[in-house]
Amino acid sequence: RFPRRRSGRLFRRAHPHRSAQPAPAHGRLAGMSGLRFEVLIPHGQIQQRVAELGRQINADYAGRSLVMVGVLKGSFMFLADLIRHIDVPLRIEFIGTRSYEGTTTSGQVQLTKDLDRPIVDEDVLLVEDIIDTGLTLNYLSHLLEQRQPRSLKTVAFLDKPSRRRIDVHGDYVGFTIEDRFVIGYGLDFEQRYRNLRDLCVLVP
Repeated sequence: RFPRRRSGRLFRRAHPHRSAQPAPAHGRLAGMSGLRFEVLIPHGQIQQRVAELGRQINADYAGRSLVMVGVLKGSFMFLADLIRHIDVPLRIEFIGTRSYEGTTTSGQVQLTKDLDRPIVDEDVLLVEDIIDTGLTLNYLSHLLEQRQPRSLKTVAFLDKPSRRRIDVHGDYVGFTIEDRFVIGYGLDFEQRYRNLRDLCVLVP
């Protein structure tokens, strides 16, 4: 079963605001999926926030260069949009992990793909789709710290603090959301729905 929907607020870090009620999803995928989902954060609002994050990162890393490490597979769409707003020199690396099967976390993080090049003495920005239990971020942070970067920070599209099992946080966060199972904008359910433009909630 999917987690029960809850009403309430959606907060963006440092700028709390009341969210609109989830709107029904329309279009080809909604009709073909066999599941119902509702829009939680529309595409336009996502793009506005991603641009804000890009400007903040530009200011913080002015005069430096970056290695941006995308966590596969969920972060690929967020990473692709984010780098369009970053002006400092950068290169892209990918790292892969697995901890979920369907809607359930195993509690154990497995490395499925490692970096292609060293990050010694580099400024590294880890790009996550979502921070929930904190297990993946904790695992990757320790792993990358062992590679001796000059600095290591994290930017996450989403944060679910109510799910936290380890005390970790993102240095840059797009949106803070309630404990709801979300899909779209790179996030999946059983490897489907990553191509939804909006961030959506699965409806039981």
